[in-house]
Amino acid sequence: MTKITDSELEIMRILWREARPMPFGEIRAELEEKTDWKKSTIQTLVLRLRDKGIITAQEKYVTMYSPNITQEEFTESEGRTFIDKLFDGSAKKLVAALCRSGQLDESDISELRDFFKVTPPFPEESAGEL
Repeated sequence: MTKITDSELEIMRILWREARPMPFGEIRAELEEKTDWKKSTIQTLVLRLRDKGIITAQEKYVTMYSPNITQEEFTESEGRTFIDKLFDGSAKKLVAALCRSGQLDESDISELRDFFKVTPPFPEESAGEL
């Protein structure tokens, strides 16, 4: 997946949350309220996302923008990249690091135990066995 910058991610969050094609004016209005970005900055970010193929621009009476990837796809890809980069591809090492650093409390650990008890490790492969 193509890299999405932190600034571009702000636009994607709006598109994912709204779950509908949006005109540039609505995207701009929201970002101008919560950032100090000018119209030209926001327009550049939107065009970069379009040029990367991450969003689609549809010409109607105004140009409408919609995401080509879901938030789940992005999160999964970023998670994989993070684990590969910092933990040699081992999610187990990530969880161990979180436990050692105190980032997971007993409640979190208990919830993870319950999750692993009821969730097959490879859902797409287990589905065929039913």
